[in-house]
Amino acid sequence: MRKLLPLLNSNPHAGGRSALTCRYRCGDACFHEVPNTSDNEYVGDVIAGALSRRSMMRTAAVVTVAAAAGSAAVMGPGGEQAVAAPAATDSYGNTPGRTDGARGLRFAAVAPNKDDKVTVPEGYSQNVVIRWGDPILRGAPAFDADNQTAKAQAGQFGYNNDFLSLLPLHGEHGRQILVANHEYTDEILMFRGYDAAKPTREQVEIAWAAHGLSVVVVQEEHRSGKLTPVGRHPLNRRLTATSEFKVTGPAAGSALLRTSVDPTGTKVLGTLNNCAGGTTPWGTTLHGEENFNQYFANGSSATDKRYGIGTAATERKWELFDKRFDLKQEPNEAHRFGWVVELDPYDPDFTPRKRTALGRFKHEAAQPRLTDDGRPVVYMGDDERFDYFYKFVSSKQMKKGNSRSAREHNRTLLDEGTLYVAKLTGDSPAAEIDGTGKLPNDGEFDGSGIWIPLASGDKSFVPGMSAEEVYIFTRLAGDKVGATKMDRPEDVEPSPRTGRVYIALTNNTDRGKPGKAAADEANPRNLNKHGQILELAENWDDPAGDGFAWRLFLVAGDPNDPATYFAGFPKDKVSPISCPDNVAFDPYGNLWISTDGNQLGSHDGLFGVATHGERRGELKQFLTVPSGAETCGPIIQDRRVLVAVQHPGELDGASVEKPASVWPDGPGKIVRPSVVSVWRKDGRDIGV
Repeated sequence: MRKLLPLLNSNPHAGGRSALTCRYRCGDACFHEVPNTSDNEYVGDVIAGALSRRSMMRTAAVVTVAAAAGSAAVMGPGGEQAVAAPAATDSYGNTPGRTDGARGLRFAAVAPNKDDKVTVPEGYSQNVVIRWGDPILRGAPAFDADNQTAKAQAGQFGYNNDFLSLLPLHGEHGRQILVANHEYTDEILMFRGYDAAKPTREQVEIAWAAHGLSVVVVQEEHRSGKLTPVGRHPLNRRLTATSEFKVTGPAAGSALLRTSVDPTGTKVLGTLNNCAGGTTPWGTTLHGEENFNQYFANGSSATDKRYGIGTAATERKWELFDKRFDLKQEPNEAHRFGWVVELDPYDPDFTPRKRTALGRFKHEAAQPRLTDDGRPVVYMGDDERFDYFYKFVSSKQMKKGNSRSAREHNRTLLDEGTLYVAKLTGDSPAAEIDGTGKLPNDGEFDGSGIWIPLASGDKSFVPGMSAEEVYIFTRLAGDKVGATKMDRPEDVEPSPRTGRVYIALTNNTDRGKPGKAAADEANPRNLNKHGQILELAENWDDPAGDGFAWRLFLVAGDPNDPATYFAGFPKDKVSPISCPDNVAFDPYGNLWISTDGNQLGSHDGLFGVATHGERRGELKQFLTVPSGAETCGPIIQDRRVLVAVQHPGELDGASVEKPASVWPDGPGKIVRPSVVSVWRKDGRDIGV
């Protein structure tokens, strides 16, 4: 029997993150009191009240789904038997040189490592597509680390790229449109001699310009997956913390959104902390505003506290340079962040929209799928310990085609519909969920659930809250209706093949601590530092329905640990994985998972796992990222894989003067977050 992998990282911060990352990325959220202090039932409480191990609700959810034509029923291990891969493996569960596997995953798995580079499988090549500071707009200068200006940054690729989308550019052979989120800035790694106690106005304005979104046309190289940016293309665009955004939907114009600068409550300057996102079937992109709370000083209200807004000065001290970041002066400004933003990359004159119908919380992502009659349904996670999982069902149908009228209509789809929050029920007795991750007697963590409506248009379904209050204080609405508290719901992705929905639950080291919820069937481990992925199937495969079945598809960690689970696949034949974050699908229906805060002594990476067939649960590591970095924004195309390498070198004690990484440009150069493309050297499709 192999030994458990060494836990080389003793960092007390969330997952394997450095203190520096926690400080700048989320404002040390894990060191503050959990914002959700409601007394909602936890999944474990619900389990205790279940009628039986196979309760009536479970029967209704699973049998109904299984009976549906083309259903996406969540099958148990007996439904899709995994088969063993060849037996000879190394200490990490990888067979050296082995390239068999599910179609799309036929590559030699990369071994866990701590190398300061992007490590890819044998037979694959890579290039840095674009770096922080690379010019993309006409007139923008080349990047100069020692002569940065806000004006230059506003025309250059932003900092800390996260979500990525690649859209086709018809009529321009070999070109696509790359859209990127820029989640946050780390001024210590951006500016030489940075004094966190006394930032300068220029440094603050550079940081404002480094946030937001980038749109840049890229050219693909013939016979490879290499991509290079096309500078000065008319579709190239930068949106920053000072760009204009329009507020739309049922809460637009609310008194709770009005400020002295915007008495209409419909115009906002900027978008902040854009994490993951989504690409719509009608050709726009969605961007989730996540840890926006850390940018606002002097919060005082109960709603400020529920959203994690502090009562003192902020880390970056933006409130000293713009009163809108001081809630004593502008108490409603924070209400204008925490939304899903919709952008049309094909229209450089389109003012991006903040869609209030989708609710306000720490949006990690927003990925739509369509109902049979063409209405979009958007699944969303609130990335906080013990917070909730949501969906929005539009009341309007998408128009097909690319005509002007169709595009204008489709850009209104996310303004009208119904917002729901999830409540999960387990089907095993509470006594069988002991906090160790041991499977219950039925052999799987599973159950059923319901979607609780919160609001639709100007109608609230939450007692004591108006519809406007539901949209603006969505977390409080979830508290009131008894939504299920989860372990940091992050990225969510519906499978384009099966309709099953996969939810990355990154970790929750507060699970089971004194005064906190203990393990339950959906979150089966106390002190959960590795996370899990939940698989959800809507009843009758109807994304607009009000019920679903669920099971844990993957319980992450060292495969040698009995607390891990890989959809029933032999655990000695998989790569170790910790802290799943962003997820995406490849053309073959495999789920690809990027990690954030690996707790297994290796750098973060990108993994592919089969979701169906005889190899369901077979997980293989495709790449690792450099020292201090996180893997973000994966895109898996036929001939290339794209990842956003976020915050390289972000390790405790690092600075511009004392870098902890030399990636991507080598010694003597400033560390720069970048987008990387990976492809097969022989020009064939990825993993086949």
